[in-house]
Parts: sequence; C-alpha cells; structure tokens
Amino acid sequence: MKKLLGTVVLLVASGAASAQQVNVICSVQADWCNMIATVYAKTTGVRINLALKGSGEALAQLVAEKDNPKTDVWFGGTGDPHLQAAESSLTLEYKSPSLPQLYPWAQQQAQQSGYKTVGIYSGPLGFGYNTELLKKKKLAAPTSWADLLKPEYKGEIQVANPASSGTAYTMIATLVQLMGEDKAFDYLKALHKNVSQYTRSGTGPIKAVARGETAVSISFVHDAPQEKMQGFPVETATPSEGTGAEIGSMSIVKGARNLEQAKKFYEWALTPQAQTFGAAAKQYQLPSNRATPVDANVPDFKKIKLINYDYKKYGESAERRRLIARWEKDVNSLPH
Repeated sequence: MKKLLGTVVLLVASGAASAQQVNVICSVQADWCNMIATVYAKTTGVRINLALKGSGEALAQLVAEKDNPKTDVWFGGTGDPHLQAAESSLTLEYKSPSLPQLYPWAQQQAQQSGYKTVGIYSGPLGFGYNTELLKKKKLAAPTSWADLLKPEYKGEIQVANPASSGTAYTMIATLVQLMGEDKAFDYLKALHKNVSQYTRSGTGPIKAVARGETAVSISFVHDAPQEKMQGFPVETATPSEGTGAEIGSMSIVKGARNLEQAKKFYEWALTPQAQTFGAAAKQYQLPSNRATPVDANVPDFKKIKLINYDYKKYGESAERRRLIARWEKDVNSLPH
C-alpha cells in the first residue's frame, strides 16, 4: 500500500510537471519568438517548447500531425494559412474574452474562421527601394503599381515566389481584387519582364534592396525599418491605387496536449504587454490590441490607401491553389 501511494504521488507530481509547458510553432522572426519564450517562462514558470517555421511549413506540419498533434499553439505568420487550417478543422474554436479589446480587423479574422484563429498584428504591402542605387541609375522612386511596369525598371525588381511566400500570395490576391483577375494576370506578365528574381522568402527582396543587390522590392513595408536602422539606404512607399495588408494570426491546435496552458498562452499573447515584444524585436507590424503602444516605426495606416481585402475568399485553400497554379502557368513559365 505504501509503495502504491508513493507511485500515485509520483504520477501526480510528474503530471503537474508536464502540465507546465506549451508547444508553440512560431512563424514570426526568431528574435521575437525567443523574446516571447524567455519572458513567458520567467513570468509564468511555464516552459515554451519553440519550433520556428514559416507559415507554409507550419501548415504542412499541422496537416502531417493531424491524427497525433504535437503542437499546442501556432503563433504568427500570414493569416491565409491560419484560415486554411481552420477550414480543414486542424485548429480549435476558441472565443477569447479579450476579443472586444482588439481592432475590428483582428476580430473579423476570428469571426470569419468560426473563432478558430485571431488577428495578432497587421502589416501593409508596398515597395522598398534603395535610394543610393536609384540615384546612381537615375531612376525615380516607385509610388504606384503602374510605375513598376516602366521599361527603365527592367531587371531592377525582386519579389518572392507565391508558391513559398505568403507575402507574394498577398500581392496576387491584392492585384486580383484591385484590377479583376484577367487584368491582374496581364499586369503580372508585364511585371515579370522587370523582375530579376523570385525569392523563396517574403523578406528576401527587402534584404536584397538593403544590400544594393536590387533597386526595388515588393514587400511588407514593416520589414524595412530594421534594415534602415542598420544603416542601409532603404525607404518605402505604398501604391497610390491601393494595397492589401496581411493579418498575422494565432491559432490553438485541435487535439492540443496542453490545452489549458495553450489557452493561457493565447490570452497572454493578446495582452498589450505581450504585444510590445514585436517592436522590441525590431518588427514593426501594427499590434491587434488597441491598448498596445504603437512604435513610431509602425506604418501609419491612416496614410495608406487600403483595399477592402476579402480575407475569407482569398484565404480558402482551393482559391489559393488555383491562383498560384495560374501564376506558375501564365507568368513563371515566361522567359525573362
């Protein structure tokens, strides 16, 4: 009996120990992920087991682990894959009591997914450009989508590949909504002549601009300030015709092993204090909690012409697959 009691106590103790952890796939930049994990562990005593993955890879992992999930929370990354995870029932419906504290776009992300994801930050799509390179080549800075088609930009533009990058898919979906699908693809074919390289990652083009490897990038404008802080001659613009924005999201995984800890982390991540870590890690998206102090480097949304982006439609996996397949066939197959 004594021995049995000892075993029971041991099991209870080990159960309590294992409850004090949460497994998080983190799809924002490494510094931000690590800061969150360190601060959360220090303030709550709960260990975060962190896996750093881009949003496309994160979705692939959730699909692969569907019958035996090893992840509790998926934090960050463009919203489309989070909406696809919701559509595929890979994530859990959870209506946070913090929702009324969030901006309408973040609440809308939750509503459209049946409360299986939530918006945690937003960032507009635009252009980055190297001021020194433009001056040297006697090129004007682009201020519109139309500008990018000018013959003088031939070979001077980089953008990511939409098959691997949420940033580039946001560009296609934005142009389709702005121009209509056929005209958008005519535009992308014309743009192709001026593109020197389609990078794998969405941040690749702005880094190439910073280092003078290309004059112009199509990228999220919040990725530029940190390059500028390192002394690179980088400036940004948002297209005068209108542009889209990403809604970075967070989801609890269906079948999460540490569900209570997952919910606690999720609630913490929606607090103003937790949302200051983006800017602290030199990431300048607009945080979703209205009470979060907004860093001066965050793009001023009031000065940007944003389209009424249909996140639900363009977040659906069938629509995404169709548009990317059309881009591969109609655009990427063309000679340079």
